[in-house]
Amino acid sequence: MAEKVIMPQLGLTMKEGKLVHWIKKVGDEVKKDEPIAEIESDKATFELEAPVGGTLIKIVAQEGSIVPITDTIAYIGEPGEELQDNIIKESVEIESSKIEQKNIDKEDTDCDVLVIGGGPGGYVAAIHASQLGAKTKLIEKDKLGGTCLNRGCIPTKALLHTTEIIKKFKNAESYGIKNVEFKVDYAVIQKRKNDVVKQLRNGVQYLLKKNNVEVIKGVASFKDKNTVLVKENDTERTITSEKVIIATGSEAVKINIPGGNNSIITSNEALELEEIPAEIVIVGGGAIGVEFATIFSNMGSKVSLVEMLPQLLPGMDSEIALILENELKQNGIDIYTNAKLTEIKEGKPQNIAVVNQQNKNIEIKTEKILLAVGRKPYLAGLNLGKANVNYDNKGIKVDEQLKTNVDNIYAIGDVIGGILLAHLASAQGIKAVENALGKNSYQNTDIVPACIYTNPEVAGVGLTEEEAKKQGLNYKVSKFPLKSSGKALAIGNNSGLVKILSDKKYGEILGVHIIAPRATDLIAEACLAMRMEGTVEEIATTIHAHPTLAECVAEAAHIACGTPIHAG
Repeated sequence: MAEKVIMPQLGLTMKEGKLVHWIKKVGDEVKKDEPIAEIESDKATFELEAPVGGTLIKIVAQEGSIVPITDTIAYIGEPGEELQDNIIKESVEIESSKIEQKNIDKEDTDCDVLVIGGGPGGYVAAIHASQLGAKTKLIEKDKLGGTCLNRGCIPTKALLHTTEIIKKFKNAESYGIKNVEFKVDYAVIQKRKNDVVKQLRNGVQYLLKKNNVEVIKGVASFKDKNTVLVKENDTERTITSEKVIIATGSEAVKINIPGGNNSIITSNEALELEEIPAEIVIVGGGAIGVEFATIFSNMGSKVSLVEMLPQLLPGMDSEIALILENELKQNGIDIYTNAKLTEIKEGKPQNIAVVNQQNKNIEIKTEKILLAVGRKPYLAGLNLGKANVNYDNKGIKVDEQLKTNVDNIYAIGDVIGGILLAHLASAQGIKAVENALGKNSYQNTDIVPACIYTNPEVAGVGLTEEEAKKQGLNYKVSKFPLKSSGKALAIGNNSGLVKILSDKKYGEILGVHIIAPRATDLIAEACLAMRMEGTVEEIATTIHAHPTLAECVAEAAHIACGTPIHAG
């Protein structure tokens, strides 16, 4: 028998909701808890999930309808199922008087700023543009939040936090907690991850609505420098705008490997696995690779990590990278640097990954092969040539103001290449908007922290020691090991160090590199100090709370000043 889909009550004060958009249409198959519609209360916009699995056999409330809570808006049943007479009588089509009609005219389609892409660069740009008084619209072809929120930063961090808890349970006896038994329920872990993502995505929707940004669903392509065509399914819409900001992000790089393409996954598929693989080979030892290695190894997989270059985390400080490599090895991960995956021999239930290291072939049994070899700018379908925008396979070309060669078009984030980080995209979004609206904004986007959420975490900002040597700078290195930190010893996680590079003559901070618990939080102090052109003396003479891990930064600064306190 068909099941009702009702307008839910999304808060104690909610009396009715608006049916904004049907994600599914009549005849579509739906899974339990799969989003089928977007609804809006007086406070936020939410995705309505299917209460049961089946086929969407009838839609009662049309888009734009205002529906009282608990009223029926649709039915889910078996394909071809006829609704019973009593159900038909029960369901009343929403009266036309309750439907908010919006007449679209030419003026509605024009805006001051049009943002293409709703990731951490795009939605921040759109919100800031509206805050500055610009009529703003945002186009997103998929889900708000982009790769970062939906398939990157946030879901991986949710999983990494879970694995951190698992690791603590495994080591519980060292803290005097005995007879600890636990079971990993991966379905629940995945649900929590998805709930976190959904909550944040709804938050982005709410912020855009609060700031009067119109969100348009569809794929964008240029018709000319001021005109963008938006396509969604069989519908098309043309939008004209004075300024356009491109923020379409990036996509995973895929490489061709002879053999088993059926066993190859990217980070997207890795996040949606229903079971933990018994064995997995991860190709790429950058941020994505080492984070997934941490996730799967702590979940119980046998992990092999393959990196083509001599060290993990290419581009980061080599001493810090080596410490992390040793930590990962202690966690049971096999690491192959100066190595390359050359072939996959498919088999059941296991495959064989052939890894060439120093001209020697190594065969590794594995269930899955995860490609984590990097990302590239996403330019598909934009028709940049119609707007005469310059670009190449490294991304869209921009100047210091983030403006392209076309005077009214700007680009930000991963789509311009360079450092592909969400927080940089957000900062660039603010800078681009202010420049587009004539503020001639200056923001220092050179001091960008890089953060790796392994266990322990890794973070760095500024020059590495290798870069300082290459530039011939007169610098000094000061290091404080976590084994000398009271807080690190107290929490049972004292592997790592804080490393500061500073100018010998003036003490100006050139770079800071940390491997420690919560290193990704600790690095903010270094970023601020460098932003203010601070010195090691200023950090050393700043009173840091005790006991904290932040003291390690101060201790490293004391060493740089020649006044070590707790260093042996």
